[in-house]
Amino acid sequence: MFDIRENLKKLPDCPGVYIHKDKIGGVIYVGKAVSLKNRVRQYFQSSRNMDPKVRAMVSHIAEFEYITCGSEMEAFILENNLIKKYKPKYNILLRDDKTYPYIAVTAGEKYPRLFKTRLQGRKGCKYFGPYSDAGAVNQMVDLLNDIYKLKRCTPVRFPKNFRPCLNYHIRKCDGICTGSVDADEYRRRVDSAMDYLRGRDRSIEDHLRSRMEEAAAELDYEEAALYRDRLEAARALHEKQRVVLHHGKDIDVVLSAGSGHIVQFFVRDGKLTGRETFMLQTTEGDSERDSVSAFIRQHYGQQSGGPAEILVRELPEEAPLIEQFLNDRWGRSVTLAVPKRGEKKALLDLAYKDVMQMAKTIDEREQNRRDREKTIRDGLQELIADMGHKAAVKDKYRVEAYDISNTNGIDTVGAMAVFRGTRPDKREYRKFRVRTVDGPDDYAGMQEVLFRRFRRAQENDPGFSDLPDLILIDGGRGHVAAAEKVLAALRIDIPAAGMVKDDAHRTRGLVYIKGEDFIEKELKEYPLLFKYAGTVQEEVHRFAIEYHRGLRDGRALTSALDEIEGIGPKKRSALLAHFGSIDRIKSASAEELKTVPGITDGLVVRIKEFFD
Repeated sequence: MFDIRENLKKLPDCPGVYIHKDKIGGVIYVGKAVSLKNRVRQYFQSSRNMDPKVRAMVSHIAEFEYITCGSEMEAFILENNLIKKYKPKYNILLRDDKTYPYIAVTAGEKYPRLFKTRLQGRKGCKYFGPYSDAGAVNQMVDLLNDIYKLKRCTPVRFPKNFRPCLNYHIRKCDGICTGSVDADEYRRRVDSAMDYLRGRDRSIEDHLRSRMEEAAAELDYEEAALYRDRLEAARALHEKQRVVLHHGKDIDVVLSAGSGHIVQFFVRDGKLTGRETFMLQTTEGDSERDSVSAFIRQHYGQQSGGPAEILVRELPEEAPLIEQFLNDRWGRSVTLAVPKRGEKKALLDLAYKDVMQMAKTIDEREQNRRDREKTIRDGLQELIADMGHKAAVKDKYRVEAYDISNTNGIDTVGAMAVFRGTRPDKREYRKFRVRTVDGPDDYAGMQEVLFRRFRRAQENDPGFSDLPDLILIDGGRGHVAAAEKVLAALRIDIPAAGMVKDDAHRTRGLVYIKGEDFIEKELKEYPLLFKYAGTVQEEVHRFAIEYHRGLRDGRALTSALDEIEGIGPKKRSALLAHFGSIDRIKSASAEELKTVPGITDGLVVRIKEFFD
């Protein structure tokens, strides 16, 4: 079970995107944060100052996950991609990519121009961005056009006697339209501007800083403020954006997070849209390279299609063979690659940084789990010794819990829930329909269930052969006494204790027999064991109630139809198969009832009369 309080402690103090999920794992909200640690914690503090929508959302949060980013801008774009992917219930402003500006360069023209745009796809253009700060983009477009004196008009060719525009006359353009500008020299200016946009040339920032300091020294604060704003815009423009790739391909990034965990990042249509974590069964000595190689072979080998490129930190030894295998399987080219530079390398670095944070969290979580299991195991060992048993509790100790459920002695059932260590092992759960007890006798019902369970173990039934280290019973002294009689009769030496509740119906302690006396052990002094016993009791009670409710509802369903003259088992089954429920049979018209095989006009009349 996801422990929200415990996971809040593990949140990193860095930018990222957080994803809130409900109890069935559905995404209900996606948000971005400058500090994941501070932002996510706010949701789980006092709700007094929350607006109604946020309060309603928080009440449905069962777990959360997060993806770290290198900057607030990365988180900004990734948040948008994830909102578009999941369409969460509580995200109402689903923003489109077209809201984010790019800087475009018409590189295919003889005399390219540089401008801001919100659309991509124009032939011959190179795009830089997207950027979250539209104001910074506007300033940088003006600045680059001013510094390099680039053309600002859209025509590609100029007829003779073309009259230059105002930009030429105020010396913001050299006059491309006049034919006096050398094409090669102009291309070098455009290349310098693009080098700056790629982050390769930061001399403009040095120039702006120098001019700002000069203006400040001359007490020209208005001019200094202008250069300050331009410098801040330049810095904002160079904040690395690694969650959108300009080529628009489908790419996966596959990385190892250690401890047998593999993380797969998805880039679809050039956008980083999320990640998924997988568990591998590894052995000591397996390298990251081996784990990633095994994952790619097994995971992608089961699929009928996939991305054009898979990025990894280290190529598997058999990379060419894997590529050929996927090529043959998918019917198209697939490449495994380790990027060394550019936006793919930036994407890989972003994913690796997130994976390292995840690995740290996984290691800490696993260590905390081991510590909790040891503390609980030590507590159980102390409890078992106090009960007079000498058996040692195994590392992967098995605890079996039992509960009886009925309604005034009708449909009495028993349930057995199994815990391996601190986790429920639902494959080992068992149900018992009590056969020998008439009326509401929980003690006798418990004795029948325990007798059948342990007799089958003695008969070497493989479904019951694994014996528990401890038996826990949902009940008090009477239940424990009844259980001990069965165990003594079968000569089984397994400690048994009852889980007793307080007035608020919450687990407060354990009761067991020592010698001739009943001993009650309060668990509040043992917080982890206290919580563990409460979890076990709630789980076995839930399992028993669900089984009993299913029998009761099924009996009620069939008994209503059985009271109608002429409806036997065969026609009852046909009606239920056709309509699915008693309510739908009740509301069905005569024509609809006649469509069921075996239902005659006379039966239709009796059915309608009965329910009316």
